[in-house]
Amino acid sequence: MAILTSQQISKYYDAFRAIDVTFTKEVIKSTALLPQQVCLKCVGEQWPCVIYSTSFSGAKILASAKSALVERIKKANNMVSLRFSFKISDKADPRAFFVAGKVTGFAPYAQSNGDLQFIHIQYTQRPPDDLIEILGRLLEANVNSARRRDERILLTADSMRRICLQSKDTFIFIQGVPRKCIVRDLSFGGAKVILVGLAKFLVGKECLLRLDFDEPRESLDIKGTVVRYEDVEGRKDLAAVAIQFDGQHIPMNFKIHINDYIMQTRGPRGEGGEEASRGDPATKGGDADGT
Repeated sequence: MAILTSQQISKYYDAFRAIDVTFTKEVIKSTALLPQQVCLKCVGEQWPCVIYSTSFSGAKILASAKSALVERIKKANNMVSLRFSFKISDKADPRAFFVAGKVTGFAPYAQSNGDLQFIHIQYTQRPPDDLIEILGRLLEANVNSARRRDERILLTADSMRRICLQSKDTFIFIQGVPRKCIVRDLSFGGAKVILVGLAKFLVGKECLLRLDFDEPRESLDIKGTVVRYEDVEGRKDLAAVAIQFDGQHIPMNFKIHINDYIMQTRGPRGEGGEEASRGDPATKGGDADGT
C-alpha cells in the first residue's frame, strides 16, 4: 500500500467529503473492515451495530431498536461515537478508531421485524486520517477506473512490485478451459497476454483472467472477452491476445492496485499527470478497447 501524504489525504477529504460509501460485501472486503469490531459508543456503553454507509461527514448504521438504546442516546443529548476497525494485511493488530458524532434521526428497518433500526449520525468533526485514506483510495480508484481505463501498464519488475502482482505467469480460462499465459500489460479496462497456439478462433470468446496479488494476498478472477489477437514477432507458436474486461465485474481490489500505480508514477490528470505519462513507456500503445 502506498504511503499517503497529509496533502493527499486533504485532497481526498475535499473531493469526496459528501459521497456516501455503502458497505456491500465487496466494499467490506476491499477496505478490510472488521464488522464484528464495529460498535456505537454512548455514555460509556458500547452497542453492537452494522455500518450501512458512511461519508466523511456522517454515517448511517443499523442498531438495536430497543428503547434502552434510544433512551441512552437522548440522555447523552444525541452525542455518540462510532467505532471503526480495519484489518492491516502486514500487522497483527487492526487499525481501530472512534469518530464523534450526533444522532440526527431514527428510521425503522422493515426487514428486521422490528428488532433493528437505522440511526443517522452527523459527524461533529473531521474523521481521522485513517478513515479518509481507506475510503479515499477506494473512491479515487472508482473514479479513475472510468476516466483512465485505457492507460496501459507494461509489466516490468518495478511495475509488478508497485502493483503487488506476484507473477506474470498465470492462467486464462476461455469457455472454461484453462490455458497458460504470460501477462504483458494491464489497464483498468483490459489486458494483453501471450499464449501458445492459434488465437484467431478465440476472438469474441468470453474468458476469465486469473491474477495473484499481495497486500492483501489473494487471487482475483476477472471476466472479459477476447477482442483481438496478433502474432508475436519471431515466434510462430505464440500469439498476443487482447482482453477487454467486463466493466460490471471488475474487482474493487484490482482497481485499487492499478490506481495506486498510476497515481504513484503518473500523478493526477490535469496536475502534471499527462505530461509525466509521456515519458513512461507503460503508457504507450493504448487502444480504445482498453487493451
